[in-house]
Amino acid sequence: MAWLAAKGYRLLDRRARTPAGEVDLVACRGEYIAFIEVKLRPSIAEARDSIGPRQRQRIERAASLWLARHDARFRRLFVRYDLFLVAPGRLPVHHRAAWVPGDGAVSLI
Repeated sequence: MAWLAAKGYRLLDRRARTPAGEVDLVACRGEYIAFIEVKLRPSIAEARDSIGPRQRQRIERAASLWLARHDARFRRLFVRYDLFLVAPGRLPVHHRAAWVPGDGAVSLI
């Protein structure tokens, strides 16, 4: 994703498949590794609202498995869960740290 590369992210994996499910993008920047869920909907609001608690839990489990099977240097990074929201005719919206594992809510800052 050129948008993330322009922001200084290094893409590590795309459609990262694990037994727990798939993570759309895995990228790192600085001391963070971001597991990024990409949502394409008719509006940014619909994209934001389309990720529920079960999907967040699935992404968290998949991220944990991804980290377990990759280089130890990635395991030393801080983990973050991001949303990348896309709607036709709009610029993409990147929400960093969109949720904290186990808190049960998406907090878009």
